[in-house]
Amino acid sequence: MLAQHSTKSLMLGLAVSLGACASVAQDGPVALSDIETYDRAAFDRTVTDCDRLAGHPSDPERVSDGVTREEMDKPAAIEACLEAISSDPTNPRLNYQLARVFGYSGRHEEGDPYRNTALKAGYPQSLFVIGYIRLENWDGRGADPCYGGELIRRSAVAGRLAGLVGFPHYALSGRFEGCAEYPVIDTGEMRSFLDRAEPLADEYYQGLLVKELQEKLSR
Repeated sequence: MLAQHSTKSLMLGLAVSLGACASVAQDGPVALSDIETYDRAAFDRTVTDCDRLAGHPSDPERVSDGVTREEMDKPAAIEACLEAISSDPTNPRLNYQLARVFGYSGRHEEGDPYRNTALKAGYPQSLFVIGYIRLENWDGRGADPCYGGELIRRSAVAGRLAGLVGFPHYALSGRFEGCAEYPVIDTGEMRSFLDRAEPLADEYYQGLLVKELQEKLSR
């Protein structure tokens, strides 16, 4: 019973819900082959009003405390992020944050160019979030769990905790059954994801879920 509760608690925190898997991976707006490896040193990390008003509290690359969806002043955040991006148009952190605000505002198409810029740069938070959106059809524009699953896998490769735990969970839950080339599902790699997640899982139920997934992989 406790193990069941641990699974539900953490995966709610990772914004997880179960659903059916599509049979064929289709490239989204950004082809998987166009996604680069994120290089933190290549981008300015000066704190801007965009960071203060639109940063995500769980983004490992954030440069401020961040704000929750409920705390966000969306009009002010959009203005601040547009101003910041006008001076630093390729910065994936700023682009992700503006796309985040547009997404919360229901203005998904307006956020697409900024979302794609962050994704092409391999920004870890963007990999996980866009992967989740495509997996669960969060924006109502069609699910593609095979493409989304590969983005989540790559967020794990980049060290994002949600991906390190979420990808093995989704894979073991059968979310990628019927997918062809992507996502790459390798038991050894998933074990390494969970090994990397273990010291990062600093909440009780997170630790329980990591152990539970490790046990499933060892069967």
